[in-house]
Amino acid sequence: MEVCYQLPVLPLDRPVPKHVLSRRGAISFSSSSSLFGAPDPRQLSQRRGAISYDSSDQTALYIRMLGDVRVRSQVGFEPERRSSHPYLYIDFRTLHTRLDYGSTSGSSAPERRVHRLLSFQRYLHSSRLLRGVPQQIPLHILDEDYTGQARCMLEKVGNWNFDIFLFDRLTNGNSLITLTFHLLNQYGLVELFQLDMVKLWRFLVMVQEDYHSDNPYHNAIHAADVTQAMYCYMREPMLAKSLTSCDILLGLLAAATHDLDHPGVNQPFLIKTDHYLATLYRNTSVLENHHWKSAVGLLRETGLFSHLPAEDSLNMERELGSLILATDISRQNEYLSRFRRHLDQENMCLSNGSHRHFILQMALKCADICNPCRPWELSKQWSEKVTEEFFQQGDIEKKHKLEVSPLCDRGINTVGNIQIGFMTYVAEPLFAEWARFSDTRLSQTMLGHMGLNKASWGSLQQEQTSVSEEAEPSSAGTDAEDAAAAARRNRNTATAAGGTSSKEIPQGSRES
Repeated sequence: MEVCYQLPVLPLDRPVPKHVLSRRGAISFSSSSSLFGAPDPRQLSQRRGAISYDSSDQTALYIRMLGDVRVRSQVGFEPERRSSHPYLYIDFRTLHTRLDYGSTSGSSAPERRVHRLLSFQRYLHSSRLLRGVPQQIPLHILDEDYTGQARCMLEKVGNWNFDIFLFDRLTNGNSLITLTFHLLNQYGLVELFQLDMVKLWRFLVMVQEDYHSDNPYHNAIHAADVTQAMYCYMREPMLAKSLTSCDILLGLLAAATHDLDHPGVNQPFLIKTDHYLATLYRNTSVLENHHWKSAVGLLRETGLFSHLPAEDSLNMERELGSLILATDISRQNEYLSRFRRHLDQENMCLSNGSHRHFILQMALKCADICNPCRPWELSKQWSEKVTEEFFQQGDIEKKHKLEVSPLCDRGINTVGNIQIGFMTYVAEPLFAEWARFSDTRLSQTMLGHMGLNKASWGSLQQEQTSVSEEAEPSSAGTDAEDAAAAARRNRNTATAAGGTSSKEIPQGSRES
């Protein structure tokens, strides 16, 4: 029988009673306490979300990243400014804890210190708990009709038209957990690597929790979408016959964790706001390094690979980091040039471990930015979400009198022109080389969708330009030269869309 307890909401100006131990809305008891009896106050500590502390010592703040502890003095610490955007002043911080484990006779054992890494997401959750704001916990019990439909979708998980938004609704927001667990089990990796089912499930739950649901784009649904795309690429003949079980395990885990704890702002934002992560990683692949270290932190916390030899576990952590670091868009040309050089020289040998790892890096890069290659209805949703995240960052930068980052000013940018530029300069070169490497039906499908989507955005851009021009009041001094300029603008818009005018764009460009 499961017993649930309702925790009282306590004001901040009153100390929390020592008999209350709160962790994500649940009460935990030590092994020596009775299940139904009152817990011994000496055996429990205060815990709110992921923050552990003792009322007698709340000033020792530190940052811990995989054993690297940086102590922050009380004088130098600047608390969160609730009136400002949380990511401008947010810290990973835990509070120094002394747990007093004593016997009933009153004798005390040696002090035990609890150190815990806080993600942005866990910090915000714990802050809400400390401020007395109840955390919104979704109901995870699904109706049988929904679970049945989700199972039916998983039978076609290798279909490129897989609708991750629908799947997320059918799984009640648990698409990343459900999809990743299914794929690991489908490949037989759980049994092959002797993964503990409880540890694996806990790891996946914590991964999904550490994605920010408030981010329009960089959230758990994006991670699930990338994981599904990665699965499609690993099923391609060139890879399916070459990848080892370890390669597949690393590929799926890297896809699921590649944006772990993404704050919803980009690297230049962290650098110009002097965020400590930018300093920690010396302004180089800041977010990607953080995603990797966060993933390793969860692997170690859950002990998912603790049964493996230490050397094997460390190698897997390093290779996981190498895959995640490859998603840094600022290094796009570096990876693309190396990929093109291998293809030109025809020296790619997938029996070579380093070559297989490089192909996994390229596959993850493709999966990470494959949204323009999805069918129109899916691609359009992703385009709107990523643009909204850009614009939200721009709004924050304007609010705090910071220089607005490129593409982040909603006053001068549109979804269409951002997407057309992204496809032209980033997506098309990458997927053209991927099609050279793996010339399959899937590769041609992706290129076909991208061409139609680009034309569709160009058509929408042209329509919006025409509507805005018609809405402007015509002046009496309008002459033939102004009309010619308008015609040139329309022609340029059509050229940017791939040389196709709005009348020539087929209805199939909007297929789902």
